[in-house]
Amino acid sequence: MGENSPLWTPSEGLIAASAMTGFRLWCAEKFAVDLPDHDAFHAWSIDARADFWSAVWDYCGVKGNKGTRALVNGEVMLEAQFFPDGTLNFAENLLSSTGAADALIFRGEDKVSYRWSWDHLHQMVSKIQQAYRTMGIGRGDRISAMMPNMPETIACMLATNSLGAIWSSCSPDFGEQGVIDRFGQIEPKLFITCDAYWYNGKLQDVSSKVAAVEPVLKAPVLVVHYAGDPEALATSLKDGRTLEAFIAPYQAKTVEFEPLPFSHPLYILFSSGTTGVPKCIVHSQGGTLLQHLKEQRFHSDLKAGDRLFYFTTCGWMMWNWLVSGLASGATLCLFDGSPFAPDGNVLWDYAAAEKFAIFGTSAKYIDAVRKGGIEPARTHDLSSLRLITSTGSPLSPEGFSFVYEGIKGDVQLASISGGTDIVSCFVLGNPVLPVWKGEIQGPGLGLAVDVWDDDGKPVRGQKGELVCTKAFPAMPIGFWNDKDGAKYKAAYFERFDNIWCHGDFAEWTEHGGLIIHGRSDATLNPGGVRIGTAEIYNQVEQLDEVVEAICIGQDFDDDVRVVLFVRLAPGLTLDAELDRKIKTKIRVGASPRHVPARIIQVADIPRTKSGKIVELAVREVVHGRPVKNKEALANPEALELFAGLDALKM
Repeated sequence: MGENSPLWTPSEGLIAASAMTGFRLWCAEKFAVDLPDHDAFHAWSIDARADFWSAVWDYCGVKGNKGTRALVNGEVMLEAQFFPDGTLNFAENLLSSTGAADALIFRGEDKVSYRWSWDHLHQMVSKIQQAYRTMGIGRGDRISAMMPNMPETIACMLATNSLGAIWSSCSPDFGEQGVIDRFGQIEPKLFITCDAYWYNGKLQDVSSKVAAVEPVLKAPVLVVHYAGDPEALATSLKDGRTLEAFIAPYQAKTVEFEPLPFSHPLYILFSSGTTGVPKCIVHSQGGTLLQHLKEQRFHSDLKAGDRLFYFTTCGWMMWNWLVSGLASGATLCLFDGSPFAPDGNVLWDYAAAEKFAIFGTSAKYIDAVRKGGIEPARTHDLSSLRLITSTGSPLSPEGFSFVYEGIKGDVQLASISGGTDIVSCFVLGNPVLPVWKGEIQGPGLGLAVDVWDDDGKPVRGQKGELVCTKAFPAMPIGFWNDKDGAKYKAAYFERFDNIWCHGDFAEWTEHGGLIIHGRSDATLNPGGVRIGTAEIYNQVEQLDEVVEAICIGQDFDDDVRVVLFVRLAPGLTLDAELDRKIKTKIRVGASPRHVPARIIQVADIPRTKSGKIVELAVREVVHGRPVKNKEALANPEALELFAGLDALKM
């Protein structure tokens, strides 16, 4: 297929049958407006935000009371209020289905597998809710969890929100300081943990970590059985109990749902925290629900009964996104552990066996599958799979090509981008538009996304800051312990007045799609020219010799020079020939300005728990500055490889 042709184009039948088209036609009729195509629909969704978000509520059948006003102070981002008179309960909307059909399917590598019906999920939520109530947990209380991505985690979260309490989670691979740095700020009334977990085929013990965290959090500990001995861990703690004992006194009954304001806190999520203590980002129950319903029902065409999978941990916002699939009646396919244990086919085996409709993952995983020589298109029946989504970092053009050549030729590929800040996406897929190589299909409905230059002017055909120019429901309520809102305002509204500046370096394409070139705070400026790191990675990672790379700007000789660090395939050494090959690849594929001044081989590259490489932390180390929160990293020891390198002095 030529470079000037889309990789995938929806058929007329798919377009007509999509929920996106159905919703557009419904809005046109309901509001008596002319919406002939998607561009017109998107423009209307921004211009008439009160009507649009009210329509999302009605069309998706949200349970609750919408109230009389949909939007107040809509032109002032920090004062905008969506549905200020409305009440609803997030958990009630996720538990709207009942019956014996599968609600949750779980695999823990190749060690554990089981499934829960909708009725069983209701029963578990009811018992946990009653036990919470006995503890005195209610509105505004925080519950923190260091848990695998398993059904019990979802049941504990739903019971939390059913009472108006606030949920916050991380994965069990976080170090003890990482757990304390996050949950210590929000003072939970209960701390939930697993007894142990599996990773890469090995049993990982958490007992010493939990013992260290308990006295700092000063909260009772609830131990959920997964891979170890819950009774032994619970009894070793000052105030520990097992989930089994916690719910034993209660009989399942109908779950009760507390009616809550639209803007009531639902989740506390955390920034990566690689440059300081993580920010505690508070998201609302109504804003999260409406945004996720919009993204899943319309942008992902998710339907009741679909198998929805996302490879994620409970420390990444994609877990929160995945869980919302219950509100559409989807069956969630959960996985915990390494995606390469016992081998690189484990997730594709799962997809084929359970007939996934949607397979969500990270760009890094797609690249690892490609470099591992794994080709599911030739080994697995993926006939049920209609959508693959990729996020975490920009998906390279070669990653796009590989999906169609190595995974499935007739699938919609949606590169998506947003983040923890909005617990959702600014730009994402669209089932009624074509997929172009290397491009995100377009902005989300109801989001006034644009790209601005340094002077705050919209630009086309050149790179700039990704912004959102009008308020939207999934904006955070604020940051925890930020009473005057100063930290929140500084994070997103300092660059441009009354404009959300997301911190991504982006570019519109001729097709109306977008390309994310990396984080703007990691943008390189050699000779005063702004360069996105993703442009360099897109070239380097095409080379079989390079497993992974990280790029920074180093202050050097009164300028900034580009330095590229590479992790090579086993047994390889960076010699003059490979150095030339890498530089030539970058020069030809990107531009001479992108060619690094130095290329340096390293044994490992530091990354966050969700797999994102940490350019800013490496930049700090290279310049001899302290990295404030190494606990946020999955492999903090890798940072030491970048300190005091002689090659950086030349």
